[in-house]
Amino acid sequence: MKNTSLLIIILFISVCSPAQHQETFELVEFCNFSWVIEKVSDETIVEKKDSILEITATNGITLWMDQAIKSPVKIKFEAKVIDEQGEFDRVSDLNCFWMANDPENPNDFFARSAWRNGTFGNYYSLSLYYAGYGGNNNSTTRFRKYDGNFTDFKDKKIRPDILKEYTNPENLIKANQWYSIEITVQQNIVKYCINDQVLFNYIDEAPYHQGYFGLRTVKNHICYKNITITPL
Repeated sequence: MKNTSLLIIILFISVCSPAQHQETFELVEFCNFSWVIEKVSDETIVEKKDSILEITATNGITLWMDQAIKSPVKIKFEAKVIDEQGEFDRVSDLNCFWMANDPENPNDFFARSAWRNGTFGNYYSLSLYYAGYGGNNNSTTRFRKYDGNFTDFKDKKIRPDILKEYTNPENLIKANQWYSIEITVQQNIVKYCINDQVLFNYIDEAPYHQGYFGLRTVKNHICYKNITITPL
């Protein structure tokens, strides 16, 4: 992207985790938060345009809020998957992670940021909740809980169980439409709503109470706005 007039704020600065880990990360400042960018391809474009964050993803990308959040909490954001016949305008993968931790680095979530690098399989090394809205080329909407067992995934191709799945068109992505997503974690109840419809309402016997929130997508063109984190 050669248009220097676009309001792009991508900073390369040092971030300190609670363990005081020092490494240079690619960041974007958006909605009063700093986001650490993990992306497979340098050709993926992250642009801030006024109140909207726009991503043209040539491959996998995750944006992590650089501060951990604690339950009880409500996460809200709006997202739109764009289809204007562009090269990467693929209607798929309005996804997110939340309450993420790295079991191998419990005091330094970003210790393996460069290794994760936006590669989806590497996120099985984390403990987290995951919602994949319109995944698999917009054929499934799924909810999983990861336990951080990367060895099982790497050696045996074992993935965390699908706790809930939709395949009906009503619960898949419609292009060029803003979606309002609300996630709450309270005590042992994990809830995911989209446009005021509850899709996942999971009672967790061993809930994750603290961790990082991430926006996740791959090979598409997507916009975000109005991201808020509210303690409950």
